[in-house]
Amino acid sequence: MGGVDKGLVPLAGRPLVAHVLARIRPQASPIAINANTSLAAYAGLGVPVVPDTIAGWPGPLAGLLAGFDWLAKDAPAIEWLLTVPCDAPLLPADLVARLAARAAEAAGAEVICASSGAREHPVCAIWHRSLAPILARDLAAGQGAVGRWAASRRRHIVDFTITGADPFLNVNDQAELEAAARLLA
Repeated sequence: MGGVDKGLVPLAGRPLVAHVLARIRPQASPIAINANTSLAAYAGLGVPVVPDTIAGWPGPLAGLLAGFDWLAKDAPAIEWLLTVPCDAPLLPADLVARLAARAAEAAGAEVICASSGAREHPVCAIWHRSLAPILARDLAAGQGAVGRWAASRRRHIVDFTITGADPFLNVNDQAELEAAARLLA
């Protein structure tokens, strides 16, 4: 996206992340946004903004750790942390229900990830809060790839069958932004 703050890129008259929030708000509460730039713009969306707690922007796993820290402080009774990317405006309306259902039936699970079209989406997942100290240790040791880290945990996958547009469409360039706009129209 040319180095711009992707979550704030306009899509159908609203920031891309506003579409994600509209999909998630009916499914989960409380909600926070992990961001390290444009904090005031994200705060204007009406949810807390939680920056990384690790310097140097090491990637999505640092955002997951910041989410765990926020959860421990602001919602200590919640066992599972949902993560979704700011650039997936078509997320399923039953994402949380289906991930939570799998967590309820999968004793000992640590992470429940979504998949579609034989492709796993490790950022679209719920993570058990017990992973927080393990994640902090692994990040300190240099772990950085969210998919590889998720695969190293007791992980379960929930497949979302594609019956039209992929609900996990990830907007990474102008062509995908235009495709998302057509699908939302």
